[in-house]
Amino acid sequence: QVQLAESGGGLVQPGGSLRLSCAASGSIFRVAVLAWYRQAPGKERELVATIASGSNTNYADSVKGRFTISRDNAKNTVLLQMNSLKPEDTAVYYCNLALWGGHSYWGQGTQVTVSS
Repeated sequence: QVQLAESGGGLVQPGGSLRLSCAASGSIFRVAVLAWYRQAPGKERELVATIASGSNTNYADSVKGRFTISRDNAKNTVLLQMNSLKPEDTAVYYCNLALWGGHSYWGQGTQVTVSS
């Protein structure tokens, strides 16, 4: 019904920047929240940032001030601008789209590696 495709991951040095994007397609309606999660090897998936339909945003304490979540309604895309990257940011990043009514959808993930 809804498909999400992440892009923009890669290898970056500490202190560098990356911009992740997630393009949504399909039957998109009644979107409640768009979010980015991440999961490092051996660790549980954690919430990184959210943006609601009214553009209210929330961030994990670990990324606040460094990451910015935004959306482009015309392109059905949610973005995650990541600055001042740290090695501990290394993870697979997933976008999530949650609909009013309880349904949510996940992308396949994009790898972000922060290493010198």
